[in-house]
Amino acid sequence: MSELSSPYGSWPSPISADDVARGVRAIAFPSVVGDEIWWEESRPDEGRRTLMRRGADGRVTELLPAPWSVGTRVHEYGGRSYRPVPRRDDKALVRMGVVFACADDQRLYLLEHGAETPLPLTPEPAEKAALRYADPVLGPDGRSVLCVREQHTAGTVRRSIVSVPLSGRGATDPAAVREVVSGADFYASPTPSPDGTRLAYVRWNHPRMPWDGTELRAGILEEGGLTGEYTLKGGVEESVLSPVWADDKSLYVASDWPGWWNLYQVGLVGPAIALYPAEEEFHAPPGLLGNRSFCLLDSGKVVALHGGADLVPCVYDPDTLDLEPVATDLTTWSMLDTDGTSVVAVASSPTVPQSLVRLDPVTGAVEVLRRSAEDPPDPAYLPVPRQETLRNRYGSPVHALVYPPLNPEAEADGPAPYVVWVHGGPVSHSTRAFDPVKAYFTSRGIGIVDVNHGGSTGYGRSYRKRLHKEWGVVDVEDAVAVARALVEQGTADPERLAIRGPSAGGYTTLMALTGDTFACGASYYGVTDLLALTRTTHDFESRFLDSLVGILPGYVERYRERSPVNRSGEIDVPVLLLQGLDDPVVTPDQAFAMATALGRRGVPYALLEFEGEAHGFRGREALRRSLEAELALYARVFGFTADVPPLELSTAPPEPRPEPDPEADAAEPLATPPEGTPAEEAGAPAPADG
Repeated sequence: MSELSSPYGSWPSPISADDVARGVRAIAFPSVVGDEIWWEESRPDEGRRTLMRRGADGRVTELLPAPWSVGTRVHEYGGRSYRPVPRRDDKALVRMGVVFACADDQRLYLLEHGAETPLPLTPEPAEKAALRYADPVLGPDGRSVLCVREQHTAGTVRRSIVSVPLSGRGATDPAAVREVVSGADFYASPTPSPDGTRLAYVRWNHPRMPWDGTELRAGILEEGGLTGEYTLKGGVEESVLSPVWADDKSLYVASDWPGWWNLYQVGLVGPAIALYPAEEEFHAPPGLLGNRSFCLLDSGKVVALHGGADLVPCVYDPDTLDLEPVATDLTTWSMLDTDGTSVVAVASSPTVPQSLVRLDPVTGAVEVLRRSAEDPPDPAYLPVPRQETLRNRYGSPVHALVYPPLNPEAEADGPAPYVVWVHGGPVSHSTRAFDPVKAYFTSRGIGIVDVNHGGSTGYGRSYRKRLHKEWGVVDVEDAVAVARALVEQGTADPERLAIRGPSAGGYTTLMALTGDTFACGASYYGVTDLLALTRTTHDFESRFLDSLVGILPGYVERYRERSPVNRSGEIDVPVLLLQGLDDPVVTPDQAFAMATALGRRGVPYALLEFEGEAHGFRGREALRRSLEAELALYARVFGFTADVPPLELSTAPPEPRPEPDPEADAAEPLATPPEGTPAEEAGAPAPADG
């Protein structure tokens, strides 16, 4: 068919906002045992997440019908919330049951093989969801699971590693849930040794985040808990992740001691040995508990993901020291799991939806078992980015993914309107993973540049540390730099530049609007008041700003200076604010305060708030409305006709509301936030951290 000449932004597109909102069933945390595979799968239409099982015959079964929903709220961002466990029936046949955390009450449950009703394993706390569990692993005795537990009591949070009996005794007897180790602020990756005598785990303390510094610890596992424990590797300036026992006396870990997350072998005594030194990452950033990027096979070989922001698989042989890449068209891999023989993962590419895949480590064959989208858009409308390394005004490198407008049925002349996308985090990154949200805009003639600004993961520790004490400066400069670079190339129209982002990306968006580069911006649940954030945000990130901005009270003026709500006098362009009313990470008062500040100055804005939505929109209605509102903003500002309802902007402050109670907000989040997969469910990227 011939191409139609029409203005950028108004190209006819077959991809609607409703298509995007209902079309993705995000897949996360696959597990494999023999011929059976399990995974978490979202249900956007129902606002929940379920457990799926693929049998030896290839048949796929949903294990948890509505209203059951699986998901852990440990750290508020969660992570792995289930684990298949072997069970024996009356004939002594081993069948696999599943232990999982219920998203509603956060208790652990056991679903026996073939059963319809899960049985509770942990006690019901005095306050709903006050006891939370994550990253379960089968205990050495085969009759319990070890996991991270998070206790919320009177505004305080305490974490530990506990042992939960599979008998169900812990549901009525809280003492049956035995505490194994405690005392640190945070725990991850409980990992029993093959002979069951030891336990390895990762811990860290405030004010560090897990990408700043963690400790790999090990001790003797006894009935009364862990004894004789000590630190094997890690510290204040070293991030150690995902221990896996190589044998009874040594472990494999990922450590960024050399500046990149590389693989090491760590013995119970003696120095650690680098397995394959390289200036690339061998692990994803530790935003989600239980997210592993390498696994050990029975053959002794290691299947690992490696690369930059995008990770792809390879097979490493410790005997020969050879690393063999796996040939694959899938560009973005995550969440490896193995039973020692089979390997499963989640993978995608710009044109292939997020998929459950099985990798044969011997032949390198990759088999797609399930896709997140049943009816994905025509690949002709799916943009494939070009990777660019640009320079900011100080000459520092800035990594970006450029998605030009793409529609086989339309064309336009001259430079195009472009939107700078800023990821959440800010210690996170953007990838080339399939994203129908991008296609929604590029298929209409709006280009996107996805910036991995200084502070992003995937480029080593030194790149991450560019953001230390410089949040609101380096990220903003880098976002502006990529926009201006595209203008200089003749790619982007300097009069039609916008910026958008979720969470920390929303903060960067608002700070960037204080300059003169962008004609408008969209903030998805973005931070607007840094001092208020320290009072109301959740415990996991309550000291994050120590490294991003500075330690209080010494840097209080810097907090004020870098808060968009205090810089509203420098914003003179339209702003779209999108916010979930049940957000425990960036509480709703943040967006409301920004709307009030803009309205008092007569700056046009729109504040869209969504009941029942938390930090990352999950419901179909919120996803659809937010996308349509964002497109309508660009149509109004850039001057084109869009196939969505017009966006009503206000120039008056919203009606005042009662002041929030910071202690209450910090003590008990209002609703379940997303368990976030890398990229996430449609509508807006899932957060890595606030």
